[in-house]
Amino acid sequence: MPPDHRSSTARARSREVLRRLRWPIARRLGVHAWGDELSRLRGPGIEYADVREYQFAEDARLIDWNLTARSDRPWVRESHPDRSLDVWLAVDASRSLDWGTATCLKSDAAFELVGLATLLLTRHGNRVGAIIFDTEVRRICPPTAGRRGRLALLSKVEAADASQTLGGPTNLASALAYAARLISRPSVVIVISDFLVAPGWERGLKALALRHEVVAVRITDPREGEIPAIGVVTFEDPETGAQLEVDTGSSALRERFRQAALEQRRQLVAELKQARADLLEVSTGDAVLGQLVAFLRSRAAKRPAGALPQ
Repeated sequence: MPPDHRSSTARARSREVLRRLRWPIARRLGVHAWGDELSRLRGPGIEYADVREYQFAEDARLIDWNLTARSDRPWVRESHPDRSLDVWLAVDASRSLDWGTATCLKSDAAFELVGLATLLLTRHGNRVGAIIFDTEVRRICPPTAGRRGRLALLSKVEAADASQTLGGPTNLASALAYAARLISRPSVVIVISDFLVAPGWERGLKALALRHEVVAVRITDPREGEIPAIGVVTFEDPETGAQLEVDTGSSALRERFRQAALEQRRQLVAELKQARADLLEVSTGDAVLGQLVAFLRSRAAKRPAGALPQ
């Protein structure tokens, strides 16, 4: 099969997967009209909420006649109306993402994830905005809906080139604190970062998760979990410029590196679990779409529509 035909077939399969895919929302967060997410309020809709007695002068069309026929008084069926919601992407544009050893850079994987997430979430009338950060908050993209708004947001995220970032550690804590002040309505907040950041961000994430539905997307590269035996190598911190020369031929050193990476991940998982935030791990070694599909299917299986938390 010619390469161009294979690539066109792969694109067609990806479009079909995206067409059938949906990002499950765990909480009732909808506030804007003309969407199909569940609202926290009650009103005309199809999602059952409760029943109550009919009040004098109310619209008779609201009466639940089946229940009223079995009772000695009229009853009204209440439901959750369909609404759209706000989605915020907190996107890490620091220099540590401008690196990769597998199929792409971590920044490329992050941008592809942003594109897929916005495509899925704006499809149902939701509004999507972004907070772009590195050593500080660099840019705010207010939530917009529709294809034009989505493309404008992607353009702004792509323009945040990590090569233009000043040196210094990524300040995720500052970005999360800013997000907590900025986002007034209950929303979905998706934090996209490699989480190679300065400490102190945990409290901000927990505060966000109290009011909003939070998903943490960790962008990784296979070499961050283990290093091969390739002799003496000089490692450089892309954010600070600090260098360290190590002998990767040492099996003891490689094992310490592997254990440190495992412990770092364990601590991250524990912090996210304590904050009640979901974790999506995206590796540069695999297709981003496949990893996203697996996460969303697992999320939908764990949180069926009939068991959504209030």
